[in-house]
This record gives sequence, structure tokens and C-alpha cells, in this order.
Amino acid sequence: MLSTVMKCAVGQHLEGVGVNRRSTGCSRPASSLSSPSLSTRPIRSVKLECTAARQQRTHVGNKNKKATKGSIRPRAGTADVEDSKPTRVALGVDIGGSGIKGALVDLDSGDLITERHRIPTPEGASPKDVTETVRQLAEHFDWTGPIGCGFPAAVREGVVLTAANIGKEWIGCNAEALIKEATGSLSVKVVNDADAAGCAEMAFGVGKGNKGLVLMVTLGTGIGTALFKDGVLVPNTELGHIYLDNGVEGEHFASEAVRDREGLKYKEWAARVEKYLSTMEALLWPDLIIVGGGVSKKHAKWLPHVTMPQSTPILPATHRNLAGIMGAAAAAAGEV
Repeated sequence: MLSTVMKCAVGQHLEGVGVNRRSTGCSRPASSLSSPSLSTRPIRSVKLECTAARQQRTHVGNKNKKATKGSIRPRAGTADVEDSKPTRVALGVDIGGSGIKGALVDLDSGDLITERHRIPTPEGASPKDVTETVRQLAEHFDWTGPIGCGFPAAVREGVVLTAANIGKEWIGCNAEALIKEATGSLSVKVVNDADAAGCAEMAFGVGKGNKGLVLMVTLGTGIGTALFKDGVLVPNTELGHIYLDNGVEGEHFASEAVRDREGLKYKEWAARVEKYLSTMEALLWPDLIIVGGGVSKKHAKWLPHVTMPQSTPILPATHRNLAGIMGAAAAAAGEV
């Protein structure tokens, strides 16, 4: 089971935040804090029909028919799964600045068992519009089961605390309550997107089995970070916002978006990544650094040019842009 692979603890309930977590709207901090336990329900078991014969029998002459509620359309290229084998499944959603992506995920293996579906992020990324987009994703998969969302902000118990790359109206919103109401799901978990990606790598990727202090750095529109001590997540680190000794915020200096915007060659950009990672090394002294994001697919073009002053090993992420979806699904099962 996934829980035996890794325990990503979301952290302790902190008093004094003053956000009403029972609210289904976007409330501003109140004078007192209630901390109800997050309700959960068992994840339904489902059967995968993966043989060509059974797919043909189900879909011939009916290609455009919607899947029945809770059913799964196997992703092209996935291995056959025994019909009798139960599978824990959740919808993983990665909410990004340009796109909101989702897929159904096998929680035991981390495999995507449907094709990823992407919808452009609405302009302004307001609570109403983003929630509606997540509803459309759930409707695409005809899914009302457990849903996990990776969110581009610091999140505590489902409540959004920051808004660097989304609409400012999100601050103080109970994102879990909003998505539950929109999708009809009884089990929704919202976590920081970089934390979700990191948990996917620690459970199913290159970080699996690594002890000590592990730092996952996701290079994309900004820089996301996830920090683990002996496999346990330290949530909401947001270390991409650290200022470097040149007076520039890390993600404004070394993100993939900066490389694209300034037209930097990979070797030039690698020098910036090295400066950022060296700062993290001096602050944290990690035993391992994992670099993720889409650019990790091209790690051979730039990673050899990165040298760490204290020789901390650096490895490219295994799941790249799929890590956010996989980790978000794990969150739905209470694994993040």
C-alpha cells in the first residue's frame, strides 16, 4: 500500500490563524479558529477492463458514449490489469498558472489509468472560475469519488493562505469546501502544488527510499519546493521566494519561465540554477536535491553544468509534469 511506501505528514494544526474552516465561501480571518477533523471515506475499489476484447465489447459502435459514473478508461500504453484485482483510485488535479490538468490515478502504483485532460486556467484565476474548471474536469471523467488538488499557494487544512500566482480573492478561501460543493465529491483534499509533486517523487520516483533531508525543486513558471526529513513532508516551504545575494528573488532569477523570457542558453541558465541551488545547500545542507518540472526532461542539456559547492547530489525527477497529478491524488487518500 502507498502508506507503507511513504508518509507525507501535512503538519500540525496551528492555533491562531483565525480562518473559519467550516465556511464554504471565501471568508477573511475570524477572531477564533475551529479545527474540525477532516472527514474521510474509504476509497472505492474499481475494476479495470484492460483487454482489447472487453474494451471492444463495451465500446464498439458507441465511441462517444460517456463512461458510467466511477468507471475507468484505461490510458493508452498502460499494462493490462487483472480484472479481479481491486484498485484504489482518486482524481488528481494539478492547478497551474496556465492550465488545470487532471487524471485518474492508481493509488497503489502511482500510474495514471486515464489520459491526462487539460483545461486552460481561466484569466484572473478567481475562486469561482477555477472551481468551475475543476468541476468540468471531474465531469470529463464522470467522477464523484475522492479528489486531490495541488494548488499554487500555501494551504493549511484546505484554506488558501497566499496568492502569488492566482487571484488574490483566494486568500482566506476554504478551497476544499468550494470544490466539494462544485463537484459533489464527499472527499476533497487541497495541498500546495510543489508539496504534491515532491510527495509523488518520494513515493513513486527517484526519491523513493531516500532518508535524511531531501529537497525537491520544481522549475517552471516559478520555483516550487518540497522538503522532506526521513520521508516526512515539511509543508508549505515556498523557498522559491528566497532572495539571493544579488538581491533578486530566486524564482525571478532562475525559473524556467525566466530562461524562456530572456532567451537564455541552457549553459547560461544552468549558472543561475546553480546559484539558486547553492543558496539552498548553504541554508539547508540537504542529503539529496531532486529537480523537477518539464525542463527536467532535458536535464542532459543543463544539469551537467551545475556544480554544488558541498557536492550535494542532484537527480532529475522521474515523473516531471505528471508528478503534480500523482501527488494530488495521493493527497485525496490522506497520504500527503
